[in-house]
Amino acid sequence: MFNVGDMAVYPAHGVGVIEAIETKNISGNEHVFYIMRLLENDMKIMIPRKNAAQVGLRNLISKDDIERVYAILNEKNIEFTTQTWNRRYREYMDKIKTGSIFELAVVLRDLYLIQGIKSLSFGEKKMFETSRNLLIKELALAQQLTEKDIMAQLQSIFAGAELLTDQAAKPLGKAILHAV
Repeated sequence: MFNVGDMAVYPAHGVGVIEAIETKNISGNEHVFYIMRLLENDMKIMIPRKNAAQVGLRNLISKDDIERVYAILNEKNIEFTTQTWNRRYREYMDKIKTGSIFELAVVLRDLYLIQGIKSLSFGEKKMFETSRNLLIKELALAQQLTEKDIMAQLQSIFAGAELLTDQAAKPLGKAILHAV
């Protein structure tokens, strides 16, 4: 349950603020909606209150869970299966759509590590940017830091800021990647 003024995360769209709670009459039935404005682009969306949990609307990450996100990002001993980019894309898109910041961290980390091995497809590059931006926005708000501070932390974690700044990535030094 959210109140007016609460910050919330809408899966695949990012952080927003609940600006109003409105009751609308639709086909003779009253429905209550959260009116949410996304911070990234000022887009307003209406979310039926009774479906909020189903669509993945959730509170900002707690301070306790922030460490878990950073642990996921710092994990470099990852085993990847050999699959086509479009299958990997669908898998990662499903993770993003869950609304879980932990799944979002997995997507960002994996795409960064894959970039160290081979070029990302256009879709994967866009997904990288999306996951990076969603993660940065939420971590900044949850930690009361600037987005620039979070970007610097991510650059430090990945020890090569090239991809994070949209330049050509260099091969990973210490990551161990296996094709299964």
